[in-house]
Parts: sequence; C-alpha cells; structure tokens
Amino acid sequence: MKLLLKNCDILAADGAGGYNWIKNGYLGIDGDTIDYIGAEKPEAAYGQEKDMTHRLLCPGLINCHGHTAMTLLRGVGSDLPLQEWLFEKMMPIEDKLTARDIKAGNALALLEMISTGTTSYSDMYFEPKTAVENAMQAGIKANISRPVQCFDPNERYEDNIRVKQFMDLYQTCNGLADGRVLVDFAIHAEYTNFEHIVRPYSDLCREWGGRMHIHLSETKREHDECVAKYGKTPAQWFRDLGTFDSPTFAAHCVWVTEEDMAIMKEYGVSAVHNPTSNMKLGSGFAPVSRMLDMGINVTLGTDGAASNNNLNLMEEMHLAAVLHNGFTGDPTIMKPWQLLTMATANGAKLQGRGDTGSLEVGKKADIIAFDLDQPHLYPVIDPLALVTYSAQGSDVVMNMVDGRIIYENGEFLTLDKEQILYECRASVERLY
Repeated sequence: MKLLLKNCDILAADGAGGYNWIKNGYLGIDGDTIDYIGAEKPEAAYGQEKDMTHRLLCPGLINCHGHTAMTLLRGVGSDLPLQEWLFEKMMPIEDKLTARDIKAGNALALLEMISTGTTSYSDMYFEPKTAVENAMQAGIKANISRPVQCFDPNERYEDNIRVKQFMDLYQTCNGLADGRVLVDFAIHAEYTNFEHIVRPYSDLCREWGGRMHIHLSETKREHDECVAKYGKTPAQWFRDLGTFDSPTFAAHCVWVTEEDMAIMKEYGVSAVHNPTSNMKLGSGFAPVSRMLDMGINVTLGTDGAASNNNLNLMEEMHLAAVLHNGFTGDPTIMKPWQLLTMATANGAKLQGRGDTGSLEVGKKADIIAFDLDQPHLYPVIDPLALVTYSAQGSDVVMNMVDGRIIYENGEFLTLDKEQILYECRASVERLY
C-alpha cells in the first residue's frame, strides 16, 4: 500500500541534524517507510492520497522514561519528597496491583500518549507482558523492561525472582511485532539494590547484547547516601559494577557531578530529562545544558503519572525549554530545534531504533500531525518555535506508526477506549 500525504507543512530532516520547513508539500509512504518528501508532487503513483491541508507533520515523539501502569495512582501522594512518596504511598498500593490492574493502567497510558503524539515509549514496571500485549494491539512502539530490585542483602542472584521474570520476558518477547516491541534490561536504582545482584545482571546484559534502563541520581538524598555508603556516586557505582559496559539510559540525572557527566560521555550513557516530575517532587533541575554541551545524548520522558501527573510529552518539551532558560537567566540556552530533537531523534538513538526519529526518506513512517487551524497556532512564522512553545498535546490530530494510522481526529483506531476506561474504573474501585 502506497500513501501520499499532500498539501501539508513538513518538518523534515535536513541531513545535518536540523530541520527543513517544507510548506504545502508532499510526503510519500510505501508500506511502513517514507519514500518521498518534497515541495513538488512526486511523479510516482500512490494508491491513496490523503489531503493534509493546514496540518504540520512532525516526527513522532518518543517518551524515554515512564511507569505507565501508574496512571492508576495518579494523584496519590502529592506534595511529598521522593523517598516518602515512593516507600510510604506508592509501594503499598502497588503491592495490591494485579496483572489485570496493570494491563488496564498501561492501556489507559497508551490512550493518553497516543493522543498527544507519542509513537514510541520506554517503560519500567512489573507484569511487563501485559504492556507487550497492549503495545502489539495498539500498534505503538515500546521498549519494555522489568526492573530488577533486591531488598534482602542475603538473597542470592540466582534466587532473585525479578531477574528470572526478566529473562523470560527477554527470551519470549524481544523483537515481537516486527521489532516494534523491544525488551530492555533494567535496574531500578542503586538504593533499591545490592552489588551482588547488579554485577552479574550487568554482565548478563553485556553478554546478551542488551540495553540498560536505570534511575540515576534523581535526588540529593539518593546521591549523598550512595557516597556515604560506598565512597562513590551512583554513576561511579554503576560504572564500577559494569552496568555502563552496555548501552545505558539513565532517568533524571538531577544531581550528577561534573565527573559523573564525564563518565556518561565516556561510556555513551544517554540521559532522560523528566522536568515535570523533578519539579513536582522537589528533586531539582538536571544540568541539561551542560550535558548537551558535553555531547551527551539527552532525551525526554514524562516519568509515571503519579509523579507528573500526565504523560503529555509536548508539555515536557515546553517545560524543558522555559525551565532552563529561566533557571540560568539565558534565553538562548535551549533552542527549539534542540527540544524537538531531544523528543524524537535522540530518543530513537536511546531506544536503539536507528530507523525512526526523523522525517526523511528511508526512515519508518512514524509521523504525527498538528492542526494548524487552532487559534494559538497561527501565524506560522517559525514552526519549530510553534511546536516548542505554542502547541499542545491536544493539537495532535493524527498519529501514525510504521505507516499505519492508529489515531485520528480524536478517534482511537486500534484501542477500545470505553472498554479500557471500564477496566480502569473497576481497578480503581477495588484499590481505593
């Protein structure tokens, strides 16, 4: 099936890491792949043409860190610091979650992410096969992980149930749905683990050629207690245990030091910036501009809905722009093209998806469209500034993954919204 999107504005890749604004142009799709982008109508014939007048096409957004099933905990434990929020509020409720609850919560998250422009996401949660099932049905791309934790210093690595669950997940689900579903290794954090668990698990990641998803220096308390306990920062601790010997992406990185960032650069560790969550929990501000200056791959994530409290990556892009400009007193420090790249191409690199993240010939047709007829999106003087500072997640009127439209004009084409809400209501009624 060949599809031509016509009469649309396009933020196409310029081949040098930036963007070309093509006005009233054309984007051709052959199956799941972009095969034409230009200002003139292509000579090749397309079986279907779709008019996209007053639509702006962008690469699909990639949410690089979250705990999707925590949509069911949205609003719980507000106004608490992270340690109290996690151990006193979140975990007691999470202990009551069933696989059915988690599947419903993840599906609710997919509705929210898909309708606000996310085409691929990275998740860290338990009962991960439910997320795999939902991703396959929804048509979205997903890097799914089952985080490893250990709270008993005497527990043997061989007996850790989370490691066993992960190994089963990796061996049965990695690469499903023509590669739309990938399985990542995950270590929840330094403060929820012990060295005798992290070292062999990191070795396994390297042996299997996996990617590692972790939390890193999210709070000052986490960072300082690690230094007091081991005489090294969390980044140094993970490096010394071999975690960074595999492609690793680290969520938060709020309290990383200059030496930590040098380690991240040396080992190719990607950072996931979660501005809303970090501010809501009072964790602080990640040194994003410094990381970008050092050449670290910086991406964006929402974190979970209990600490955000939404999964709208458009909002994260906007906040990441204005937050750092305001904090540093420098309005030039975060540029619109950088923010869109963090939300797209950098995320694709983090996920190990070299065939997506930008609109260019040969890349997968992972595309979102904004409705330019909205009052707050006119006039279009600078489309990159428009997307970063003006556009809202609710302005997304099309979400396409691998050339398949999964959401359009408020309608979910692959998910049953009413059934999902019914399941979520049943879970919430039981949990609370």
